Amino acid sequence: MTAGAFHYHHSARTVTAALVVSLVWLALFAAWVWLEAANWIILLLLLFTLPALIDLIRDPQAGLHLSDDTLRWHSGRRNADVPLSEIDHVRLDTRLDFSVRATVVLTMGRKIRLPFESTPPHQAFENALQARGIKTLRFHFQLLQ
Repeated sequence: MTAGAFHYHHSARTVTAALVVSLVWLALFAAWVWLEAANWIILLLLLFTLPALIDLIRDPQAGLHLSDDTLRWHSGRRNADVPLSEIDHVRLDTRLDFSVRATVVLTMGRKIRLPFESTPPHQAFENALQARGIKTLRFHFQLLQ
């Protein structure tokens, strides 16, 4: 069965991320100038933007490649690949924040959680998996796993 390769790529450097960081900095600057906010409050709030700024500078890449015989993913310095013959099923869990987490369950029973940033949009990913004969299980809004 040849379904063609499925690719997903995600970059941390996006226009949205840059815009959000810029708007937060602009709002903090406005609060400092016009509202005369205390310097320590402004600096404390600026610290919360540092992880996003570091991601914008470093631009870590993440992605997933699904071929007819291998599922391969990478996120930053982490990467892994699993032959499709070793996959029993893929579990897709929708969380309370509407994000979808993917877990690969191997035939031996071992579970491998895909990094969130490597997980493609769930419907396209589910369709690609099913096209290769891999069973998918969907679970919505469960608090305990």
